[in-house]
Formats: sequence, C-alpha cells, structure tokens
Amino acid sequence: MNKVKLKIIRKKIDATDQEILGLIKKRTLLVNKVIKIKKLKKQIVDNKRIRNVLNNIRKKSIAKKIDPKITKQIWTSMINSYIKYEKRNFKRK
Repeated sequence: MNKVKLKIIRKKIDATDQEILGLIKKRTLLVNKVIKIKKLKKQIVDNKRIRNVLNNIRKKSIAKKIDPKITKQIWTSMINSYIKYEKRNFKRK
C-alpha cells in the first residue's frame, strides 16, 4: 500500500466531507422553511414525495454511474433523519 497516495486521497475525502456539511446546512435551512409552511404534524411524512425523490435519485445515480444502492441508502437515511428533525421542531398539532 502506498501511504502517500492514501494520505492524499484521504485529504480529498475530508475536503469533500466539508462540502457535504455545507450542503447539509443549506438543506436544513430549507427544511426549516418547510416546517413553517406545514400546518399539521401529519403533513411531515409525504410518502408520494419520498417515492418520487428516491426514484429521481436512482435515475440520476445511474446516469452519473454511481451505484444506486449506495445513494438509495444515503437518501433514505437522510430523509428519515429529516423526518425526525421536523417532528422534533414542529410546533403545531
């Protein structure tokens, strides 16, 4: 194993992680706006929207030559995390 190459690649992964954190922050701010618009707590989970998002991610993953199993798992986890976030932060009934 080439330790120098590995170190360089890991630095690039760390930089990419920083970019992802910035995007998560941006997504969280948008979710906060969504929370303010929803009137009822039961509106938090929209199964049709979730199916559409996962379907679109699958198509885009294939087009970009990314393993769709990886992106489905990531997006499913992210969606579930944001559902929990919305439920914790929802102030109405």
